[in-house]
Amino acid sequence: MNGWTHPAAPIQTKAQPGALARIEPDGSFEGYAALFGRVDLGRDLILPGAFSRSLAERGAPGVRMLFQHDPAEPIGTWLSLREDGVGLHVRGRLTLDVARARDVLALMRAGAIDGLSIGFRAVEGRTDPRTRVRRLSRIDLWEVSVVTFPMQPDARIAGVKHAPLAAAIRRGARRLRALPGLRPAMA
Repeated sequence: MNGWTHPAAPIQTKAQPGALARIEPDGSFEGYAALFGRVDLGRDLILPGAFSRSLAERGAPGVRMLFQHDPAEPIGTWLSLREDGVGLHVRGRLTLDVARARDVLALMRAGAIDGLSIGFRAVEGRTDPRTRVRRLSRIDLWEVSVVTFPMQPDARIAGVKHAPLAAAIRRGARRLRALPGLRPAMA
């Protein structure tokens, strides 16, 4: 999957190989936009530290949150972007005053959109001639998008925080099922 390009430098897109955490009622969510040491469907492998210079120079405010890598579809802001032992951890908030962001939040909660993908320019890397895997050691990160089809098949949202009433109903149903002798009406 190719992302948008900037006249000065091509931007490449890579999917998030991990899962997101819950989506909060205010549109906040977190997860991993990239995991280190895993080959994606585009045959790229990101090394630890690959984002460090870009994050130091640009910071979270300089990295855009887009929908489907479309620069005409900003949907929120990144509150934090950091590398850890797993990969690029992101925490952001959808801007719910924007109609597309409200649509994305509803689709995330429904499980219809559940991936993250990065838009970047490869600064340093080398391709193994035998495996054709490109090992990226330095990446200029431009954007992280909420996407339908991430480059990694297992790039999924872990869960969505539901409304308080729905959570209370689920808790009540669990308590009822735990009562001795209670059988469900239908199998």
